[in-house]
Amino acid sequence: MKDVNNIDISTPKDDSWYEDSIHMPYWIHSTTKDPYPTLKKDITVDVAIIGGGIVGITSAYLLKENGLKVAIIEGNELCHGTTGYTTAKITSQHGLIYNKLKTNMGEERAQQYAASNEYAISFIEDTIKKENIACDFHRLPAYIYTLDPSYRDKLEQEAKIALSLGIKASFLEEIPSFFPVLGALCFENQAEFHPVKYLLALTKKISGDNSYIFEHSRAVEVQEEGRCVVTTAEGYKVSADKIIIASHFPCYDGLGLYFSRIYTEMSYVIAAKIKETFPKGMFINAEDPGRSIRSQATPQGELILFGGDHHKTGHGPDTKTHYENIYSFGKEHYNLEKVHYHWATQDCMTVDGIPYIGALSNKSTNIFVATGFGKWGMSNGTVASIILTDMARGIENSWSPVYDPSRFTPIPSAAKLLKENGSVAASLIKGKLTPVPNSADLEIGEGKILQGEQDRIGVYKDEEGKLHIVNATCTHLGCQLVWNNVEKTWDCPCHGSRFTIDGENLEGPAFLPLSKEQGIPNKIDPNIL
Repeated sequence: MKDVNNIDISTPKDDSWYEDSIHMPYWIHSTTKDPYPTLKKDITVDVAIIGGGIVGITSAYLLKENGLKVAIIEGNELCHGTTGYTTAKITSQHGLIYNKLKTNMGEERAQQYAASNEYAISFIEDTIKKENIACDFHRLPAYIYTLDPSYRDKLEQEAKIALSLGIKASFLEEIPSFFPVLGALCFENQAEFHPVKYLLALTKKISGDNSYIFEHSRAVEVQEEGRCVVTTAEGYKVSADKIIIASHFPCYDGLGLYFSRIYTEMSYVIAAKIKETFPKGMFINAEDPGRSIRSQATPQGELILFGGDHHKTGHGPDTKTHYENIYSFGKEHYNLEKVHYHWATQDCMTVDGIPYIGALSNKSTNIFVATGFGKWGMSNGTVASIILTDMARGIENSWSPVYDPSRFTPIPSAAKLLKENGSVAASLIKGKLTPVPNSADLEIGEGKILQGEQDRIGVYKDEEGKLHIVNATCTHLGCQLVWNNVEKTWDCPCHGSRFTIDGENLEGPAFLPLSKEQGIPNKIDPNIL
């Protein structure tokens, strides 16, 4: 059997599921898109949007609908960041969040969070109907289950609080799963969809009438004094009255100190066929290690998406271990027939668990930001688009206080802030002090950190035996990069910047690419050739 891209996805003859599955999200692999141009001249618009994911595209769509001229500036391709690597659940159920919210921020803020994320589901549904978008949208219940008796009371309490906030929530003794649970929280009328099909349809409503979308146009400088200006790596400028930074991790900090208030986590997904009929619903557990399960209809049959095994970016064991853990979970509870896809994603996490949506800083009146969605970017990203569209138009939004980027919740934030920044300091010191060799015998497809004549270098040997050599110091704040042997990237354990084998930015706060010359010895040891 072959898929839409003529790639063989028939049942493998052995158990090498990893090598036989496609290392790419189903959402990206199952769609085709027309390319958008690279910015090649200076332009002027009402609102410049940095980032072409769910926040950037939805914001541009809404702003264009309201008569504003917009420009999306995307450094890579639309939907090829975290938006294209999601599990695509649209839900107001974001773990056990409402009890924490009510305790730490009060009932009013908890109500704002609940109402906004419930509305986001309806907004996506209504937009799909309005624009006649075929994107596999389905309403269905979402469950948080537990196999740990210590979580049972927490789930019951969360159900009561969510219900009091207007969410159709209930505690259940049993759920329609293939394994017994010790209790579960159910949210009714949640949803799932194909995010790339949805967003690519919205992009067709944006370009034209002095509004633009640009791909492969990386923003490297933001000016906020006087008229706002975004400058790309090629030196072209977008002048605007307002700027929305929707680049996942803010590409411009503006003294908001986001690098000290956000940390990044990697998590993993495998998409497989199973012999059983999957029940109607989306499932996630309450305890660690995290395990997320949902289904997705495809032309080749139903796929089950197993996700989880999160860890801080640049930390932990060999990344392939996480895929193997998820595969083992799926095999333990289901009769797996074939793994078709596997992929990893990176999420921005805030110190209090609530996204930052609003003015970039107390001093910023024309630059807005949306970041820190945790693992719930489909609903929170839609909420962000609605709030920032209002703010860009000078309209007060009733949900915005709970997401205010300038907030500080002392009890939960202080401990997390100390922990994460302590981790950053430890990673910085460890990376600089840990000795590394000045030569190595690299295998095909292997990357290593080596000592150059001046700085440490990252060396990768590709399938043709060619060496790709970069400076191994992150261009954000100077942390030592580590090699990700599965994703084939150089990752920063401090703030989550990630780079290709040739040093190009993939994501994170780093503006600049890695140098291909700095720190490279004049003569490379022959042992690494």
